[in-house]
Amino acid sequence: MHHLTGKTALVTGSSRGIGKAIAMTLATHGARLALHSRSASGEAERLRALLPGSGHISVHADLMDASAVARMVEQVHREFSTIDILVNNAGIFDLHPLKGLSYESWQDAWHRTIGTNLIGAANTCYCVIRHMQASGGGRIINVSSRGAFRGEPEAPAYGASKAGMNAMSQSLAKALAPDHILVFAVAPGFVRTERIEPLLTGERGRDILSQSPFGRIARPEEVAETVLFLAGEAPEFLSGCIIDINGASYLRT
Repeated sequence: MHHLTGKTALVTGSSRGIGKAIAMTLATHGARLALHSRSASGEAERLRALLPGSGHISVHADLMDASAVARMVEQVHREFSTIDILVNNAGIFDLHPLKGLSYESWQDAWHRTIGTNLIGAANTCYCVIRHMQASGGGRIINVSSRGAFRGEPEAPAYGASKAGMNAMSQSLAKALAPDHILVFAVAPGFVRTERIEPLLTGERGRDILSQSPFGRIARPEEVAETVLFLAGEAPEFLSGCIIDINGASYLRT
């Protein structure tokens, strides 16, 4: 028997990239999935049809809309009765370097990035935690970023949103331990997804690949396997940890 058999999981931003790999991996190990995407899309439905197992559902919500987040979580709970695992993977990355940027564009970048990546994740946590407390526990895995530590000079709101996510994860880990709810974060560097693939050509690509002594970037499956461990077999004393998945490209003390 797979070790997540009987477990249910909500994965945000699951229609492509890292989220898709996480959903596929959790389903392969027995979990029943709620696949979140911002809006109804063929990608999400195609993934649902491809997932091993049965009973998977697709849900939609703009994470900047707090009411939509609450409705989404209630829909998942109605379908599954419990939510055992939450993976906050959804996020946006918009370049907004200071040079030449208007004040209005600066504000817009911060509003959308913090609203989606941090406040959206926080609201999803709040709504799911209520159900986890009622059912006696659960596990939350927040997908952060190396940029929270290394800095994102051309996307400072993104770096700030992920640093906030790390702090939120650790605060919740302390607050929720008595409820047997474990909270973790994973912090990937570059991952070979559809969004990153075009960056891997030419001099820019060589620079990205050379950042790790392995001479490559992460595969989505490597992030997914780490999330799988945290969602299932990780001991409870790992709660509050932030796991770097960057191939030793950035080492923090």
